[in-house]
Amino acid sequence: MIWVQLIILFSAILIGARMKGIGLGVMGILGLFLFISIFHMRPTEPPLDVMLIILAIVTTAATLQAAGGLEYLVGVAEKIIRSRPSQIIFIGPMVVYFLALFAGTSHIVYSVLPIIAEVSAKRRIRPERPLSISVVASHIALTGSPMSAATAAFATILAYPTAAVDIMKIGIPSCIIGVLAGALSVLKMGKELDVDPEFIEKMKDPEFAASIDSEITSRKRQTKPGAKIAVIIFGCTIFLVILAGAFPSLLPVVGPGTGNISVNANGTLTMGTVIEIITLSGAAAMMILTKTTPADVVKTSLFTSMASAIVSVFGVVWMSSTFINHNQAALRHILGDIASVYPWTFAITIFIMAAFIFSQAATTRTMMPLGIALGIAHPSLIAMFPAVNADFVLPGYPTLLAAINFDRTGTTKIGRYVLNHSFIRPGTVAVTVAIAVGFLLAKIFL
Repeated sequence: MIWVQLIILFSAILIGARMKGIGLGVMGILGLFLFISIFHMRPTEPPLDVMLIILAIVTTAATLQAAGGLEYLVGVAEKIIRSRPSQIIFIGPMVVYFLALFAGTSHIVYSVLPIIAEVSAKRRIRPERPLSISVVASHIALTGSPMSAATAAFATILAYPTAAVDIMKIGIPSCIIGVLAGALSVLKMGKELDVDPEFIEKMKDPEFAASIDSEITSRKRQTKPGAKIAVIIFGCTIFLVILAGAFPSLLPVVGPGTGNISVNANGTLTMGTVIEIITLSGAAAMMILTKTTPADVVKTSLFTSMASAIVSVFGVVWMSSTFINHNQAALRHILGDIASVYPWTFAITIFIMAAFIFSQAATTRTMMPLGIALGIAHPSLIAMFPAVNADFVLPGYPTLLAAINFDRTGTTKIGRYVLNHSFIRPGTVAVTVAIAVGFLLAKIFL
């Protein structure tokens, strides 16, 4: 019976992923409907904690965007990338990594991809190389970012006072090393641009050739008056989140009582509550001090994409957690013995699930409770956290498609067999190395 249920689960995820947008969420709810009506499964609680975290964090990032802070950061990134064009394969992804780490969203990469593509082509460096690993870097930065929903959700699941700091302590250095390994893996990927047949054919067009051979010029950016202030406030918000995670004793205790989504039974605030209050307070400070209106915030691309993210997490996580809870004994029997002896094998399960779910936060909320139920130690789960970054496997994620579209040379592409695309090598290398380094660091520091 479990195999029939698995078919329903993966069918709902696959169809929802193909529908894009809120499709993943509504198909998840349809799968949940089938689980309840046919198999009489008892539904778990909906993932309100991670939905509220996404709401708070994305609203704060959208406020930064509305105030001009993201545009200011992209301008700084552009100067760094253009300063060392010959090192674009390493500088490009590292700049993208730290941008996404700071902002807590991979979507900031859209503003940087055209710069990477232009600099690469003009330097006759195959754009596929820096573009592919830069997209992967924008994803993997979220597993360790104090402003990402995935990190916040994972800290809430681990539910011990310094969980958030431990995740960052292992996740940030391991993912940086993973990104560098991914960059090394693409150093000689594909033909050199000057001997690539497709590029040679495109260069026969005088207009295209002129655009490639023209001098590199930076686009003049109009910085909003409050952009720098917004970046400072956002940075202070990140610092306060880290401080709260590192020193939970500094947080107020509201008195013992019945625990709920906001407060534990002993009166301490949950990490989700702390993150939500700090980040939305930061958003309020940005609005007041930069004179950014709420109307400006709700018009941003980040804010409008939030509804899709929340609906997707709502549906797919509720369906998946209900399936896992109902089949916990069977899953423990199937996976438990292997996971107890070889904990790293659970990372493969996470990776496979993440490839279909297309959301680090949703995958985290779905799979990490299962890892805890299987008895996998917290340090091991933290080490394998980068495995949730498998949204590059099926080349339908917006960041991958954007990189393909920005590469005018045509080197960044989806292969004939779908999975043999430009991102599969750097993504697999970066995630694998990050997990391996994570296990090493977890043994040292945790």
